[in-house]
Amino acid sequence: MAESEKSWEKRLSGQIDELAVDFVESLSYDRRLYKYDIVGSIAHAEMLAGQKLITRDELAAIKQGLYEISDEISAGTFQFNKRHEDIHMAVEDALIKKIGDPGRKLHTGRSRNDQVATDMRLWMRDEIELMQARITLLQKALVGLAARHSDDLMPAYTHLQRAQPAVIGAYLVSFVEQLARDFTRLKDCRLRLNICPLGAGAVAGSTLPLDRQKTRELLGFTDIAWNAIDAVGDRDFCAEFIFDCSLIAAHLSRLAEDWILYASSEFGFIRIDDAYCTSSSMMPQKRNPDMLELIRGKTGSVYGALVAMLTILKAQPSTYNRDLQEDKIHVFNAADTVDACLEMAAAIVANTAFNTGHIGAGLDAGFLDATALAEYLVRQGVPFRQAHGVVGTLVAACETQDKRLADLTLEEFKSACDAVEQDIYDSLTPAKVAAAYVTEGAAGPAQTKAAIAYWRDRLKVQ
Repeated sequence: MAESEKSWEKRLSGQIDELAVDFVESLSYDRRLYKYDIVGSIAHAEMLAGQKLITRDELAAIKQGLYEISDEISAGTFQFNKRHEDIHMAVEDALIKKIGDPGRKLHTGRSRNDQVATDMRLWMRDEIELMQARITLLQKALVGLAARHSDDLMPAYTHLQRAQPAVIGAYLVSFVEQLARDFTRLKDCRLRLNICPLGAGAVAGSTLPLDRQKTRELLGFTDIAWNAIDAVGDRDFCAEFIFDCSLIAAHLSRLAEDWILYASSEFGFIRIDDAYCTSSSMMPQKRNPDMLELIRGKTGSVYGALVAMLTILKAQPSTYNRDLQEDKIHVFNAADTVDACLEMAAAIVANTAFNTGHIGAGLDAGFLDATALAEYLVRQGVPFRQAHGVVGTLVAACETQDKRLADLTLEEFKSACDAVEQDIYDSLTPAKVAAAYVTEGAAGPAQTKAAIAYWRDRLKVQ
């Protein structure tokens, strides 16, 4: 094949405009699929030989040539040419130059339509496992930090207002739980994408006796795509994968938002290691949590990838259209961004300390024991709505007197509700409230230690 010749060029007359060459190419970003393209091509060639569509000698030449091309790309010595348009034609052209006619037979019974659909599924299987490993590392870092704070308290917030006392470890484990959902969503996505479209051809299959089950088996897929028309145009798995990435990014952004606030002087709850902060070009006192801010900011690009992917899919006629070439840009961007953010988040978590003394000194602010006081009244036989009103009135009175609920006398309590007894003080102060939590999954010390033990075992944390 001449250097300027494309796989389809003989159908058209005239020279290809250089502007069109630049506009249509995807080699600049799909070259990262080369290992999967080569693996898929070897499996296809094995099947062709098994069906006697090529000889065993031709198979051997094809495999040897593909191995050499893989080594060259890996070593950085392979010469890419944008006129090949994509990684598929770049590899095929190099193979033909190496081995001649056997290389021209490799595309027998195959289209770039089913070829790229296969490559993307092979790549995504590996990418999901990598992302799951990064999730696990972040979970381990969170569990490790939680174990150091299985008794220490902090305020839990709703509406960014102080709500109830919570063990710091329980707060940290809340992110472990979120990430566990992310992990299983990726697992589900991998199960659904693990089908082989190879053999679907351009759109409707082939008149050649291809053994689709053979290529499926060689490539480790659990099944084949049973409708050729759907197989070449299906990018549901790409949208699903980016959606999974978007939720991971959302969870990381929530952690980042919390810790940006907690690292501020106004909160002073945590200190992030200097390695993960920057300073100001003008203000020398600053310790800016820029890495967390970037995690929060990069969430937008992942969301953008999801919207772009869904928009690509929304109005395409059946089946394959060149619009689908753009899928890789958004899938790769989402994957790269989330991988980087997971890695950075794990490093930050492993190098952050909670200022427990400062947090503890301020726990009396915000009436964190108000809900527990209402529940005490419930145990005394007071209907909850009535108890809620009683405690609301007491809180309002304490605010005017700059008092805690625990500072009120028994007579003051009884004047608000005659069901109160001396043991009311057992339900007051954040420490007593946290120790009194009894429900599964609560943010008390006992439940937190149980949760940490569970996750240490599940994640095999030493």
